[in-house]
Amino acid sequence: METLFRFPTAARHDAAVQAWMDAHAGELGDIARKWFDVMRACDDDVRELLHDGHPTACAGDAAFGYVNAFTAHVNVGFFKGAELPDPAGLLQGTGKAMRHVKLRPGEPVDENALRALIAAAWADMSARL
Repeated sequence: METLFRFPTAARHDAAVQAWMDAHAGELGDIARKWFDVMRACDDDVRELLHDGHPTACAGDAAFGYVNAFTAHVNVGFFKGAELPDPAGLLQGTGKAMRHVKLRPGEPVDENALRALIAAAWADMSARL
């Protein structure tokens, strides 16, 4: 049986996610907020919560993506990223399932490719349910 990260407490809008966003001001926070908003916009059924201390987006109650801000970069991650199509080669990581895209202020990113990854992660997780 397939393992999914399920979070029945995920909500349409989680105050803890907003508090995380508020606590991450500046350029890295702006990057994280932008890409989490793209995840939120995938569908009216996107739910959210803080998982392991970072904003996590869910298809219903199943996590499909997250953002996390570090000292010098932001990760946009995918719980089943190893199975996503990535023709632009944005995904990093070697784990069994998870992959992420590392974003740094001032460095260009293929926004269309990242948007496509987010949409694919949403669609993939929705189909698994």
